[in-house]
Amino acid sequence: MRQAKTTHKGMKVFLHRSADKYLNRLQPADRDCFDVAFTDLEKEPPEGDIRPYKGNPGVLRLRVGGYRAIFKFEGNHILVTHIEPRGQAYTKKTRTKRG
Repeated sequence: MRQAKTTHKGMKVFLHRSADKYLNRLQPADRDCFDVAFTDLEKEPPEGDIRPYKGNPGVLRLRVGGYRAIFKFEGNHILVTHIEPRGQAYTKKTRTKRG
């Protein structure tokens, strides 16, 4: 797990290995959008297009353009477990492995 590049001193965003790997494969412009989105997510209250992730209590999704970051709050940390294109983020196969 690695901490996302942010400057806010409140909550901290941490990326699961799979989310970090996917983020590193994105184009630099898309990575920059995620950096801004993660900074907004750390604010009190969190900002961004955040919705509950259907079928998984306590799991949320953050929309960043055509991508979705799947995350949950754990104490003072925000754990991003997956980053996926919108079309793949809502498939039944993907939902079952979030548990």
